[in-house]
Amino acid sequence: MGIIVGPRMITAGSSLLRVLISPVAVAAGYPSPAQDYFDGRIDLNEHLIKDITSTYVVRVSGNSMEGAGISDGDELIVDRSLEPKDGSVVIAVLDGELTIKRLRITPSGVLLQAENANYPDIRVAALSDLIIWGVATRCLHHV
Repeated sequence: MGIIVGPRMITAGSSLLRVLISPVAVAAGYPSPAQDYFDGRIDLNEHLIKDITSTYVVRVSGNSMEGAGISDGDELIVDRSLEPKDGSVVIAVLDGELTIKRLRITPSGVLLQAENANYPDIRVAALSDLIIWGVATRCLHHV
């Protein structure tokens, strides 16, 4: 199961990620003529985070969500202000245990779906205590 290891709060007003931005797109196929200059800085907070007061970064442990592109050691940007819906990747607290799964709302009940065939989906029993802690909006991982 993918377990979350400690949320980190992103403080308002902090410039977490200010990096240089290229003025042109970089070809992923054949190389294009190089543009050897950059067009200033971009604040990745503005591009990655909608509500900084409700956003956290959590580190993933485990590989139950590999099929969704979420691997062990990745960090997820999680927004607690978003309404979870069917298909959302969520941070859930089920009976006191944290997990990352895809939320499935079916006529027969709630399912926390793994994205790896080696891990079972979790059908949430009627008497279980389920809290959706937040909705994952971005996955950051090393290449």
